[in-house]
Amino acid sequence: MFQRKPTEEIQKEQTDVWECSSESCNVWMRDNFSVRGQEDHKCPICGSEMVKGTRNIEVVPNPQSF
Repeated sequence: MFQRKPTEEIQKEQTDVWECSSESCNVWMRDNFSVRGQEDHKCPICGSEMVKGTRNIEVVPNPQSF
């Protein structure tokens, strides 16, 4: 018989993110995937201001630095 492989526990941690400030938009992006050195962050979908926040999300490494 076939057996299922044991699933690995997904690692989650508090991660810095940029969140859209518009109530009608739910866009967010990880801080380490955003453009560094940009003074004003604008939402790529609606153009509203992005504000810094944190989320408890899966760990995704980003080896490239912008």
